[in-house]
Amino acid sequence: MHIEFRHLRTIKAIHDTGGLARAADLLNITQSALSHQIKGIEDQAGVELFARRSKPLRLSAAGLKMLAAAEAILPRVAALEAEFAGLVSGKSGRLHIAIECHACFEWLFPVLEKFRKAWPEVDVDIRPGLAFDALPALRREDVDLVVSSDPESVEGTDFTPLFDYEPVFVASSSHPLAQKEVIEAEDFRGETLITYPVDRARLDIFSQLLTPAKVEPGAIRQVELTAVILLLVASNRGVAVLPDWVVRQVRYNSDYVTRKLTARGITRRLYAATRSEDTARPFMSHLIRLARQEAVKLQRDPA
Repeated sequence: MHIEFRHLRTIKAIHDTGGLARAADLLNITQSALSHQIKGIEDQAGVELFARRSKPLRLSAAGLKMLAAAEAILPRVAALEAEFAGLVSGKSGRLHIAIECHACFEWLFPVLEKFRKAWPEVDVDIRPGLAFDALPALRREDVDLVVSSDPESVEGTDFTPLFDYEPVFVASSSHPLAQKEVIEAEDFRGETLITYPVDRARLDIFSQLLTPAKVEPGAIRQVELTAVILLLVASNRGVAVLPDWVVRQVRYNSDYVTRKLTARGITRRLYAATRSEDTARPFMSHLIRLARQEAVKLQRDPA
């Protein structure tokens, strides 16, 4: 037996309208064509689908079984069609994000709050990219966007700049290094360095300063939350290096000081890595635009 979606729609239309003429109008076909279609279904099924002598036209026991199938299947088909239409139009889709920047969670949440209101049909999820290789996951389509400060030349992957930031030294105002205007790599010898729980190769202080200078701090203490890092620094339990936008309020707090790293300073750039075929998708472009706008707010001095 070969049953098509149009057959299920026919059965439901006849049941809902109570007659062939009204069902034919609903389906936008002639009554003759509808009768022919019903006969074809019954010939294939080997059973009658309607009690012919009833008025209004009623489904037989076999017809009721087909109606049950129609009521179960057709809504799912309609939902699938709507979902596909949304994908084609760019109104829906999946946006799973991996973040290779630990501090970026605090920056990204306001962005996603605005995004979800503008794109309610897009499935959004965040995965900490520090726990796995985010860029290979992007190429495998396990995630759809990676926030990274380390662009690579990879075919089929676009790295769209988001914003620049400066890693800065943070110490208690009573710490001896607070008296210096500029902090160099050698200043970290013997110091307890408080960092996020991230492999040192992914930390700016190591990749941009300490590792090239072959300088090892006295100890490393890993802390999950920025607020706790600042609390420990204020208590003179160690020093830290954080993005300038994260500690923008520090200069107004007498417990902390921020200092430039090296005389020339260190500038880093965050990128949104996406698959090339996805970069121009409307919701992807909007998210990147929102991310840039939020970054401008972060980089302003607080009032």
